[in-house]
Amino acid sequence: MYFHRYTQYTASLFVVSVTLFLLICHPRLAEATSKQSDSVKPTPEQDVYLARKNLYEEYSHLLHMPWYRLAALDQYERTLVPSAKLQKDPNKLIHISLVPPQWSGWLNPEMEDTNPVTIALFGGIGKDASGDGIADPTNDRDALFTLGKYISTFGYSEDDFRIGLWKYYQTDRAVARVTQFSNIYQHFDRLNLFDGAFPLPVGSIYSYRDTWGNSRHWGGFRIHEGNDLFAPNGVPVRSVCYGTVEVKGWNPFGGWRVGIRDLNNRYYYYAHLHGYRKNLTEGEMVKPGDIIGWVGSSGYGPPGTQGKFPPHLHFGVYRDNGRTEWAFDPYPLLRRWEATDKRKTKASPST
Repeated sequence: MYFHRYTQYTASLFVVSVTLFLLICHPRLAEATSKQSDSVKPTPEQDVYLARKNLYEEYSHLLHMPWYRLAALDQYERTLVPSAKLQKDPNKLIHISLVPPQWSGWLNPEMEDTNPVTIALFGGIGKDASGDGIADPTNDRDALFTLGKYISTFGYSEDDFRIGLWKYYQTDRAVARVTQFSNIYQHFDRLNLFDGAFPLPVGSIYSYRDTWGNSRHWGGFRIHEGNDLFAPNGVPVRSVCYGTVEVKGWNPFGGWRVGIRDLNNRYYYYAHLHGYRKNLTEGEMVKPGDIIGWVGSSGYGPPGTQGKFPPHLHFGVYRDNGRTEWAFDPYPLLRRWEATDKRKTKASPST
């Protein structure tokens, strides 16, 4: 009996001690928790991506279309907008732009019509998704739902999606780009995929300068559409972006080369490689820093030609606006990626 009373006394003492501890420390614990939550608050940029992802997922259920296809549609439309216009409203969620005749109906006498009833009467595609009685092409919800609804009318499979894309855009180029974007989003399962990396390890030996526009004579007079990064034979060559491998193989000018496209509709051209990673395949998803090949001196001849110039990486960038593709000077991008990678290396010397 004495032992039983002793056990009860010990248990009671324990409960009282725990209660006193919580009463004394609870405010401090709450304060610490609050400070911790404050320290991990999302950035404004993260807030935009979160809001955009929530909108895609919301309409994904309504349209029976995976969120990554809606994201690809929006991102492709974003690449068709001049960068200056995007910078004016960086927090705008959706950048789908639907022209009035298609929105309101080609025979509609009121091209700027926003009445869902008359729009439907004249065969327009404009929809009111926000529930305000107005089908507004500048409204994020109305624009996203309208384009998604139009494309989903052709079916829900991947082939149906491609058919819907062609019916809307009327170009194979747009079908290919939106499909690529959709695959990238599906693979990485997130929206913020715009980080970059320098194409060579910043700890390796290399040198480069802006050689954009210099003349080239092999195969006929032409300008140099890129920058040359000179490095020893065999230095790893890396992906600069999140993207998909669009092309690999031999080119008489570029030798062994790889082409990667990112979500900004930029095509990155890596040429004169000694070779590329053995299991690298067209359609493969890559991320910044992934090794895709090695510096070499291939090119200027039939397959296998090597050594006609010092080993280096020719790095070019091409931009697609939906109608045409053109090269631009990659030097500013190279300098930015190099500086970022060097900062990361200093912050993590062990790596």
